[in-house]
Amino acid sequence: MGHQRTMRRFANWHIWLGWLVGVPILMWTVTGLVMVAKPIEEVRGNHLKLETTNEGFSGNPAPIPFKLDGSPQATEMRSYMQNGRLITTVTRPDGSIDRFDGASGQPLDDIDEQEARRIVRQGIVGGDKVASATKFDANDVPFDFRRPMPVWQVALEGGTHVYVGTETGRIEAVRTRWWRLFDVMWGLHIMDLETREDTHHPILILFAVLAVIGSLLGCILMFRRRKARVSTQAKVAA
Repeated sequence: MGHQRTMRRFANWHIWLGWLVGVPILMWTVTGLVMVAKPIEEVRGNHLKLETTNEGFSGNPAPIPFKLDGSPQATEMRSYMQNGRLITTVTRPDGSIDRFDGASGQPLDDIDEQEARRIVRQGIVGGDKVASATKFDANDVPFDFRRPMPVWQVALEGGTHVYVGTETGRIEAVRTRWWRLFDVMWGLHIMDLETREDTHHPILILFAVLAVIGSLLGCILMFRRRKARVSTQAKVAA
């Protein structure tokens, strides 16, 4: 009798836990299905990026002038070819980026709207079909970018947003409509629609623990009922 009473108690707990965590489990399953419906490369818009070819730079790159005052002047320096031109970018300790002409060493202005449109037109499939272009400061970027750097948002007619760094002159991100849906699903999956980055918070941990407990109770009840059914069938056969 004591064993049966324990099983009945487990069954009641399993029912209540099922009501409590049923919605989160369904949400985790549905959001997970949506997130794996397409390859991650397609979600990130990699299939829209065109291969750009640049001729190599011939000659010696010019030195980039720095004022040596005992404090760090740069955390990173990069040189690359951009539209047939050698570009050197310098990342400052505060996160800002300066661009220089790699051949002359002269500083370059930030990317304007016309240049941003040209970069998108040459680097993205359908990049010539621009609906709008908007400039955003580092502290006021759109939610689907979420990186503290100044950018041009070039919105294409198909709903894709291409972000071009005003300081780097490079395509920093491609956000398709599917990416934005994926982003919402990810936020629901980790139960964080505000930042969509926190995968370690009490609500998520609590529901995950309750779901594990409910699953374990379900497994125990399933095997006990199966064993009881086999025993009943054996008695009937005897």
